[in-house]
Amino acid sequence: MWLSFWRSRDRFSLDELRYLTDQLQKVQIVNEVNKDFVIEALRSIAELITYGDQHDSNYFEYFMEKQVMGEFVRILKISRSVTVSLQLLQTISIMIQNLKSEHAIYYMFSNEHINFLITYAFDFHNEELLSYYISFLRAISGKLNRNTISLLVKTHNEVVVSFPLYVEATRFAFHEENMIRTAVRALTLNVYHVGDESVNRFVAKSPHADYFSNLVTFFLKQCIDLNALVSKVLKNSDPDGTTMILVAVDEIEDNLYYFSDVISAGIPDVGRLITDKMLQFLIIPFLLPSLRLDVVNIGAITSLYLLCCILRIVKIKDLANTIAAALFCPAEVFIPKSEAKLNGHVSGHSYMNEIQQSEGENVTEVDACPKASLPALAGSSQVHPEDATQNDFVSSHGPLRDVLLSYITNGNDLQVLGSLSVLATLLQTKELDETMLDALGILPQRKQHKKLLLQALVGEGSGEDQLFASEFGSIRDSFSSDLDVYLQKLKEQFGVVCYFPEVGTSPRVHRFQVLDALVSLFCRSDISAETLWDGGWLLRQLLPYSEAEFNNHHLKLLKDSYKNCTGALLEETRGSWRDLLETVLCDEWKKCKRAVEASSPRKEPKCILMPLQKSSYDDSIPSESSIFAGERMCELVKVCVLLLQLQIFSLGRPLPEQPPIYLPTDLAENSRARTAGLDVLGPKPGVELRLVDAVPCRIAFERGKERHFCFLAISMGTSGWILLIEELPLKQHHGVVRIIAPLAGCKPRIDDKHSRWLHLCIRPSSLPFVDPAKSVTFRKMNTKALVDGRWTLAFRNEESCKIALSMILEEISQQSSEVERRLRPLLEFQGDLDTSIQSPHHSEALSASATPSNSL
Repeated sequence: MWLSFWRSRDRFSLDELRYLTDQLQKVQIVNEVNKDFVIEALRSIAELITYGDQHDSNYFEYFMEKQVMGEFVRILKISRSVTVSLQLLQTISIMIQNLKSEHAIYYMFSNEHINFLITYAFDFHNEELLSYYISFLRAISGKLNRNTISLLVKTHNEVVVSFPLYVEATRFAFHEENMIRTAVRALTLNVYHVGDESVNRFVAKSPHADYFSNLVTFFLKQCIDLNALVSKVLKNSDPDGTTMILVAVDEIEDNLYYFSDVISAGIPDVGRLITDKMLQFLIIPFLLPSLRLDVVNIGAITSLYLLCCILRIVKIKDLANTIAAALFCPAEVFIPKSEAKLNGHVSGHSYMNEIQQSEGENVTEVDACPKASLPALAGSSQVHPEDATQNDFVSSHGPLRDVLLSYITNGNDLQVLGSLSVLATLLQTKELDETMLDALGILPQRKQHKKLLLQALVGEGSGEDQLFASEFGSIRDSFSSDLDVYLQKLKEQFGVVCYFPEVGTSPRVHRFQVLDALVSLFCRSDISAETLWDGGWLLRQLLPYSEAEFNNHHLKLLKDSYKNCTGALLEETRGSWRDLLETVLCDEWKKCKRAVEASSPRKEPKCILMPLQKSSYDDSIPSESSIFAGERMCELVKVCVLLLQLQIFSLGRPLPEQPPIYLPTDLAENSRARTAGLDVLGPKPGVELRLVDAVPCRIAFERGKERHFCFLAISMGTSGWILLIEELPLKQHHGVVRIIAPLAGCKPRIDDKHSRWLHLCIRPSSLPFVDPAKSVTFRKMNTKALVDGRWTLAFRNEESCKIALSMILEEISQQSSEVERRLRPLLEFQGDLDTSIQSPHHSEALSASATPSNSL
């Protein structure tokens, strides 16, 4: 019988479909003999039905007439071969995916054949079969709408009592294979977005609502695993750990986006259920108490990241406001009593077991009366950078909001970045009430003024008083009632009792606490410039071109910190990278301006988890390397630029496009560069120069190959070079430039034992991590590639060697003086921007004065 299958016929014809159906009906048992025929017949029928759907409706009419779907079910029942089951699932999946006719889909979903296949007891120990089965379910879900979904459910008195597609799919929602989990989630979203009210009630009631609780529990496990990974990477500085963190972060954020997609389907009970479960299982018992260092549920850094992600992705007003209200409570009120330890530690895995055993158990009630313990800077005289890490962290009974501020003033780089990210995320969360932002002290001033103005216009006394008041008042603001609502919710729904003693305090007090913390941050020297820029963005949001909230003490602290910074910058005018100092300064000015004035922070929340990317600060790279000095210089410039820009906009002035620096001046007639005939573009290999002041010398770049040159040191503006010139035999006192090296960082030194030898350090001509074209290559360099070059020049006699040394020192002095002159307005900034310093042609002047340097 099955041998006749191979006879010659038109493959895509109705006769072929008749023949295949007839032969399939004759099969009474599937065994090793006829298995291949059955598989090929199933595959061919799928092709013919798909072809007929597009070309001839008679194909599907015949398919229905002969009840081929019933034959498929019969074949499955009489077959014990896994390969037949695979082909059957694939055949039906292909048909469902490719059929365009609604009539055909209705038929496929009717007669309970699809539901039989969905509930059939396949052997899912076979991973390939499970994959085909999940694809089959997903294909069905892709055809769901308000009409077709009714064919797949069973109802009683207009109430859905059975929905095999959804129930069977969610059994695999937490499978170890990520592709299967993804397919199940796509299926459930297809179900939710149909919008059938009876189906929505089915998925939102017990026991099917447990799926959402299990989702949150599964997400919690992923969060705990992420924390373990982050702790390991931060402890061991594993270079491969960053990649592993990024993979884990992608899964975390995919889960949150899935929550968001489920909520956007508009099923009210489901949105509320997810919100409550996230608060009950994750946020209240884990994330909030973990913000304190001595409570190690998940870890402060991971908790800060997760809070940012939840607020940014899961956009639920109730969730956002509850989290914000919880920040006014101390960590202790969120710790489950059954898991609380004397040392303040809580076991994450034991709490996971508690969740699985009982979902109805609320967090223990704890009475607390937190008091703000963050010291306000307004009462102090001065904050020194070196004192920043010596202050004690916030009291253990202080509210979590104060913990965030204490991280900003006392925490390490990642803690500062995490706290800033949380505050920035809260500030940008549209679902968060403005009154809650005001209570937290992070309501942007433009919104604050608008709010008070509206209150004054409608006759609310507190708004009018605050709008025109010059001192703080103790008037109860509207934020108190809103805060009370969510604190009451924490008590009633989650058993968290927290009394907030500052409900009568003006939000401006909290606002000043935030400003105090930010100003304290800018006075710290142990925080990276990139993180300080993030703090600058937050301050810019709170004080857009206004000094109303900035008191004289804040300005004094910024000025003192800026003075210390410019003192170090002045030293850099004599450093190894003085020739690039102005260029780096102008470049970082533009970058900082863009970062501070941007509509949103530059970094994504996942940056909180990443260990700081350090290159030259690694122990494997010598500290005397010029690359080390270059990174230190760039870091210093970034801090100085930020501090200056903060002062400018805190004084109510817009930031200029260029930093306040002087323009270049013309070269002196008696300068060595002009005497040698050097043009404004600077020296290049092959350029002819006059050998005025040049000193003959010898140098060997390869063993046994000594070369003769004329040595010349030249400076021009902020640039400077060491030139090795080959004398022209036919043109007296002239030569051709052969080798060029930077003057800056050369560190000239006469050998202790050989007075005719002059030692020079030769650094790269540019900073590789600043140049985008070279930064990738720089990160891949080994340690040896970062070591500076060494030249030893041999002169004819001791006097010639001293002349060369004197020439170098003279040109270094001229170069350093010009760099210092250019930066003098910035170094001596006192709050006044001299418009004569700024010029529309400033960039052109900088471009004209910048000369390319060529290294070996």
